[in-house]
Amino acid sequence: MQNILILGGGVGGTLVANLISRKIKRQIDAGEARVTVVDERGQHIYQPGFMYIAMGNEDPRSLRKPERRLLDDRVHLVIGKVTGIDEGSRTVTIADGTSLDYDFLVLATGSRILPEAIEHFEQEAHHFYSEEAALRLRHALDAFSGGKVVVGIAGMPYKCPPAPLEVALLIEAELRERGLRDKSEIHFCSPIARAFTIESVSEMVTPELEKKDIELHTFFNVEAIDAERKVIMSLEGEELPYDLLVLVPPHKGAQVLMDSGIAPAPGGWLPTDPKTLNVGDRPHVWAIGDATNLPLSKAGSTAHFEAPVVAERVAAMVQKRKPHAKESIYTGKVMCFFEVGDGKGTILRFDYEHPPKPPKPSRLWHVGKIVFNKTYYQIVPKGRGGSIEKRL
Repeated sequence: MQNILILGGGVGGTLVANLISRKIKRQIDAGEARVTVVDERGQHIYQPGFMYIAMGNEDPRSLRKPERRLLDDRVHLVIGKVTGIDEGSRTVTIADGTSLDYDFLVLATGSRILPEAIEHFEQEAHHFYSEEAALRLRHALDAFSGGKVVVGIAGMPYKCPPAPLEVALLIEAELRERGLRDKSEIHFCSPIARAFTIESVSEMVTPELEKKDIELHTFFNVEAIDAERKVIMSLEGEELPYDLLVLVPPHKGAQVLMDSGIAPAPGGWLPTDPKTLNVGDRPHVWAIGDATNLPLSKAGSTAHFEAPVVAERVAAMVQKRKPHAKESIYTGKVMCFFEVGDGKGTILRFDYEHPPKPPKPSRLWHVGKIVFNKTYYQIVPKGRGGSIEKRL
């Protein structure tokens, strides 16, 4: 019996489990291999929908599905928190004391948010990286009657890089629609020299910020929040007063990966080969999605394109064959939508060699994103609808 263990039931973990199970179904049916997903809650959450909860356009109940319903019947599911990984014995320990053996390990442990890392964050700032926080931001927007809105990023890297810019643009559109724009200022704070990490995307979005009178503050690395004065301060010495503060919280990799010595502190991101997705020099361990240290978007679409590579490599090792060349090399492919407000959006397609060339924002791409959000559970985790790119 060859045991394939996948830690994490997000989009990457679920998809790679289903792809592997189909590739090695003969070995599974013959009792020669076993695919197991370990997920802490047994619930699959469509995290990109959190932003739409905050914007008042999404019902949280539509973003949750039982993980078991999304997995191939050949895939086993263990619900529990991973508390340890022993590379010497190739075992994973669950919180209830269960020990799981593995021959091949896929780490799809995602990233975690740490708002508590900044004093006063949880009392003063809003975000949209959890269902609860998104609902709280929605309530704050409903109560907002004018003033200074500050949207910023309190640490890099973070999940869904376009999201804070999207939120700033969507808030601006909402305030205009509610007749509050003339009573409000909107500021966007970027920790780098431009609005977005990728230059071509920054060149697309900066005119949108200017057109909508959203003031851009570059080199604004959040250092502290002064709750008494209602001011946010940067490492560079800039201060911005706020009435409504929306910040991307600091992110880190899974604590268990650091505790097990697989991912280095302080960030906890897995050292991942950019082409094979192996972790360090471990030929039997792979990383996928937000857990990696790759210089790519921490987004579900990244995991979507990584999953077939990992699945092919695992299947090849189980079947004792060489991996198929075209299927076993990750090229850095990413694809994601970008909302700009007013019912318009664009799309970002890129890889290691080709930066994105976002088309002019239009209603087409906004509708495309909405349709994708609504059909996600039918076309992505089960891996039966072809690639996102082909469907678009």
